[in-house]
Amino acid sequence: MAANGPATPRTPLPLHWLGIVPFALFALLFLIGPALYIVTGAFRTPDGGFTLANIRGLFTPSILASYWISIRISVASALLGCVIGFSIAAAVTLGNLPKGLRGPLMTFSGVASNFAGVPLAFAFLATLGRLGLVTVTLKSWFGINIYAMGFNLLSFSGLTLVYLFFQIPLMVLIITPALDGLKKEWKEAATILGASGFQYWRMVAFPILFPAILGTFALLFANAFGAVATAYALTGSSLSIVPIVLFAQIRGDVLQDPHLGYALAFGMIVVTGIANGLYVWLRARSERWTR
Repeated sequence: MAANGPATPRTPLPLHWLGIVPFALFALLFLIGPALYIVTGAFRTPDGGFTLANIRGLFTPSILASYWISIRISVASALLGCVIGFSIAAAVTLGNLPKGLRGPLMTFSGVASNFAGVPLAFAFLATLGRLGLVTVTLKSWFGINIYAMGFNLLSFSGLTLVYLFFQIPLMVLIITPALDGLKKEWKEAATILGASGFQYWRMVAFPILFPAILGTFALLFANAFGAVATAYALTGSSLSIVPIVLFAQIRGDVLQDPHLGYALAFGMIVVTGIANGLYVWLRARSERWTR
């Protein structure tokens, strides 16, 4: 009777991968799949043939104008969000404010950074609309009519103001860990060498934080550039930014050119992809100093 050979070891099932399966399915069904469908649709005709006409359609004056408005609003809200958010985070992290303020501020920032869409638009209309609480109070009590002075919530400046509600808290959430990463030894060394507070920030702290700030600016830009629900609920079609033009094309009840809508979405994917890639790269550079 022949002797049995060595038993083949069983390969254990990779159970440690099961935890990521729901995320992978979610990403495949709601992120990767739709993105691939949009990209392929941007290069197809209604009958399924290949074409570049949809991409050429992006360079018409009306669509270029919508991209330009979206870029301006995104840059303005991202820039103001970075400046104001950085000031708030620095005051709480490095300033002499009570430490008890940090917890409520971070909690509020986490909630406000995700507060968008129809609820946010309604909140601003109820506050700063033509019949909003603040508008009516200023007019009745102080005789100040902000709309007669040129303010309009349904405009470029109004939409930028609304975007700041979630841009500023997002900046606070992202930049606070970078501020925490500034080592006390760096400031002590600068002080010993005779540097003033302004010189420390200009020559030490700010160069270290600059990649994180610039990366967060890119992220805020992408965040505003892709926002559609808030803008549509607030302005309707009165402000032709790219997400609203895209929504009109995809819906197809008036313009009836969904493939041009796919091309618009493809252009937005390219813009936001570049911005997010820049954020990841700059974030990685900034973390080298704060480890």
